[in-house]
Amino acid sequence: MFDGLYLKGMQWYWRGDFVKTLSDAAIDAHLDQAAKTPSELSLMHLYPIDGAVHRIGKDQTAWNCRDATWSMVIAGIDPDPQKAGPVTRWTKAYWEAVHPFDLGGAYLNFMMDDEGDARLKAAYGDNYERLATLKKTYDPNNLFRVNQNIRPAA
Repeated sequence: MFDGLYLKGMQWYWRGDFVKTLSDAAIDAHLDQAAKTPSELSLMHLYPIDGAVHRIGKDQTAWNCRDATWSMVIAGIDPDPQKAGPVTRWTKAYWEAVHPFDLGGAYLNFMMDDEGDARLKAAYGDNYERLATLKKTYDPNNLFRVNQNIRPAA
């Protein structure tokens, strides 16, 4: 959907979180960080999570963050390769400022490969171990390992 707006070759760095509420303090943190954007293409989006998501239990599918009301993404973006560092630093600082107000996990496509297993496990919550066991059964050699990888259980 965004491909026409953000062409190939752009510098990108993403961070995301699931959000339950937007307190006044959280909104103040967002406003403070947004004022520091390193480029006019950098952004923060909130996508609503509602409807059917809230009608089933956390253990009924792989995704367990059923109490979230928003999926947040912060994206540092710029066409200039010299701005890769500044957009990455801004995105990380923004995320660090608002993360204490958010839930533990994030939409996997809004996570970077440098965030580590703790963030991946937070995205799946209590379902992570069950998914690792399934991965051991159906993909023991970890063939499907691109993006945010669940390693097969030992």
